[in-house]
Amino acid sequence: MGIMRSQDQWKNIFKEQEMSGLTIVGYCHQHQISTATFYAYRKKFGVSQSAFIQAKITQQVEVFSSPEPIFLNIGSASLTLPSTTPAPYLAQLLREFI
Repeated sequence: MGIMRSQDQWKNIFKEQEMSGLTIVGYCHQHQISTATFYAYRKKFGVSQSAFIQAKITQQVEVFSSPEPIFLNIGSASLTLPSTTPAPYLAQLLREFI
């Protein structure tokens, strides 16, 4: 039989899980708690999960202030277009050159 916990203990578990940054599945696995039991007690005690999610930056992305133009060189023809050229227009140009 599993561990019997009081309502206060369950509420502390819910807070700890939320503060841990782990998913419910990850937290339950780490603390050897059945996810079904976790969800059942959360529903029983009317505890809802926070609407906010903590986001972590995993990769820095370089942002260009002035986008590079598009250069097309097909045979002896050379064409420079602004980077804001719509894709359908660019596709039409390429079809005409090929």
